Amino acid sequence: MDDAIDSLIAGYRAFRKGQYRQNEERYQSLAAKRQQPKALIIACCDSRTDPAMVFQSDPGELFVVRNVANLVPPYEPDSHYHGTSAALEFGVKSLQIKDVIVMGHAGCGGIEALYEGAKGKPAPGDFLPNWISLAKDVADQVVEKHGDIERPAALRLMEQQAVVASLDRLRTFPFIAEREDKGELKLHGWFYGIGTGILSVYDPDMGRFVDVTE
Repeated sequence: MDDAIDSLIAGYRAFRKGQYRQNEERYQSLAAKRQQPKALIIACCDSRTDPAMVFQSDPGELFVVRNVANLVPPYEPDSHYHGTSAALEFGVKSLQIKDVIVMGHAGCGGIEALYEGAKGKPAPGDFLPNWISLAKDVADQVVEKHGDIERPAALRLMEQQAVVASLDRLRTFPFIAEREDKGELKLHGWFYGIGTGILSVYDPDMGRFVDVTE
């Protein structure tokens, strides 16, 4: 095996001997009953952003959906394959989760590819360009309205506005919009700074992200 696989297997063995053995009854209890997560989080695939680690959550507490750039597609019930939409449907309708969070992050490669596309350098690949095009309007608006700002600031603005756009697309799902209207479901937009460790929460009344104070 290569170094990466050796490291993973070593980690598993340490888990079995340590954390699992120390919490064996809890894991067995989790396996014996239906999952009851507290929240559904739509996060990025980025290897540096692990919601369970950031929020110090135990197994069974979070229902996490990860995709490139933590994007939410529109409601399109057709014969195509919709992994994120299927997870939303299962989490909200079957598990009755009452809080749905879109968690963006700083330094997102998917958003960077979108930015480059808006600058005339489209991303290569069979799947990535179409997927990140979900936030193309965000990228175009940032480039059009804020074309004079420096690249890091433009990327941050795009990363955060993509979260807001995904919140809007969540409301295209009837089972989400209906529950939100009835007060049975809450939608949240969060943004995490990998290097700073700071979490910011979107305030719809203020129209911006506000840092969570320690």
